[in-house]
Amino acid sequence: MTANRSYRVDAVRSGNWWAITVPDLDGVFSQARRLDQVESRAREAIALMLDVDEADVGEIDVTVVAPDTVTSLLREMHESEAAAVAAGERASALRRRVAQQLRDDGFPVRDIGRITGISHQRVSQILASARRSG
Repeated sequence: MTANRSYRVDAVRSGNWWAITVPDLDGVFSQARRLDQVESRAREAIALMLDVDEADVGEIDVTVVAPDTVTSLLREMHESEAAAVAAGERASALRRRVAQQLRDDGFPVRDIGRITGISHQRVSQILASARRSG
């Protein structure tokens, strides 16, 4: 193995420490007290194993292995966040359509803002954006 390539680093909580392993390099182990220290400790261990300067070690991709007690909760959290993003995008698209339809129906910008619950300035931005893209 050579330096200047990327390495996946696994960090698993073990007691009060993060146990660090590098799957691509047998025998590379380290530990850190805090998660924000994992990358530097891994870089140090990789450099030592490869007998290179730490600056010559490529990108470090830290994969945190979550405890089994929260794995399903994390998955549900990420799914909820993705659903929230999708819902926000849908709401924005509907807001644009409503604003445009109300404008086409002759409503003033201030009234559109009042109806949609956004400022008249934001309505103007939405309508201007719709004109540019449409």
